Formats: sequence, C-alpha cells, structure tokens
Amino acid sequence: MSMTTAPAFEQTPKPEHFRVYSGKLWRIVEAQHRISTNRLAAGAEDQALLERLADDVKPNMPVAARDLHYLLATPFRYGHKSSSRFRRVGEKPGIFYAAETIDTAIAETAYWRLRFYSRSPEAQPPSTTVEHSAISVSVSMDRMLDLCAQPFVGGASLWMSPDDYSACQLFAVEARLIEAQAIRYASVRDPQHRANVALFDASVFHDREPRNAQTWHFRYERGELTAFGAFPSNDRFSFRPSDFGLSARRPVAGRG
Repeated sequence: MSMTTAPAFEQTPKPEHFRVYSGKLWRIVEAQHRISTNRLAAGAEDQALLERLADDVKPNMPVAARDLHYLLATPFRYGHKSSSRFRRVGEKPGIFYAAETIDTAIAETAYWRLRFYSRSPEAQPPSTTVEHSAISVSVSMDRMLDLCAQPFVGGASLWMSPDDYSACQLFAVEARLIEAQAIRYASVRDPQHRANVALFDASVFHDREPRNAQTWHFRYERGELTAFGAFPSNDRFSFRPSDFGLSARRPVAGRG
C-alpha cells in the first residue's frame, strides 16, 4: 500500500526565488483624484502655494517616489489604520497594489465597495453613478517574488485566504528584508483569479506618470454594484455581495 503526501511548498522567501518581471499594470482610482485644492484657491499661484503647504504636513515620501505623479507616489507614502493583504496596520512605506488586467482591478474595487456597504449599514450608498479612472503604468524589475509559481504555489490556501492575511503579511515582512521589489499573487476577488502585483519599490516604474486613463462608472442599485465602461466601450461588470462571500446589506430600522 503506497501513501502519497502533499507537495511541499516554501513559505519563506529567499533571494534565489527572485524572478525578472515586466509588464503593464492597472489600478482603479476615483475621479476625485483631480486636484481638489483648485476650488479653495483664487489662482494658479495660490493653488501651488496651497499644494506645497499641504505637502509639508504629510509623511515623508520614499526617495524613489519623489518625482512620480502623485497617483503613483501616494500609495507608498502612507501607513494605514487598517491592514491589507501584504501590509500590517501602520506599516510604512506603503504598497502600490495593482492588477495585470482591468477586469481584475475592477473586481478588486467592487469588493472593497461592497464590503464597506455590507459592514456599514448606517452609510448610504451613493444614489448616482460614481466616476472612476482606470490608470495603467509599465514596470520592470529583477527582484519579484511570484506566489503563483514554484516554490510558493503549493501554499495557495494561505496566500488566497479571503479574510486571514497573516501568512501574506509575514511573507511580505520577510520579502522586504531581502529587498524584494514586488510580490505577484492570484486575486481572490477576481472570479478567474488572475494576477495582482503588490509593489514595494517605486523605482520599478518605467513612466513618471500613469498612462491610458479609461473612464468607468460605478452604480450601486438594488444590492448590486455595476461597473460600466464609458462610451464607446460596451464593457460591463456586475457584482453582488455573495460573489465575495459578503453578507447582503440590511436596511436600517426606521429608514424608508
């Protein structure tokens, strides 16, 4: 009688696991990214001064991110009060999360929107369409760790847990110690589990500014979030909380 054992997988990254990587990545941002200080300033000079004053009180920017467009630089600047898959609470520098396809980036955005609505019954979802932009940026690096490949792929149950990020966060801490530039991993939110990339190093960007901005409209209606590509695109994606294992939003008592 023969016995088989599950294939072993590596949980601790080492320099010999680094891979060369290049490609185009996508990220979804709200249209509010357009400069908001212009409504507070009388002219261009006042606006520039206001921007400098605001910048002075923000956390220090990593050196490699200082000449980047703020949509690329800002994620590296801040720690956060809530954790994410590869970042513990308050951990800095931050991480630039992006996806290899627009479809995946939209699924990730839809998850976080629906998660907020599901867990915040007092918060009213917008009754109108909310405009977003899909931005792309080209990257290249030689110190990428790929959780979708050997020797890490056998640990998919750890890396792809919907809610428990502890294994991923520990992996990221160890990845930073060996100066990894990024982690490539399968998206939990994309139904096809296409890849995301978590960037630690702002020097991997080819471009100083994002490219190929595409407009997307998000609408929440009758418990469903739908993303529409702006004309002339006919692309459309719809998501329900159950698609992500989330509870349906419950009406607040006393509200019509």
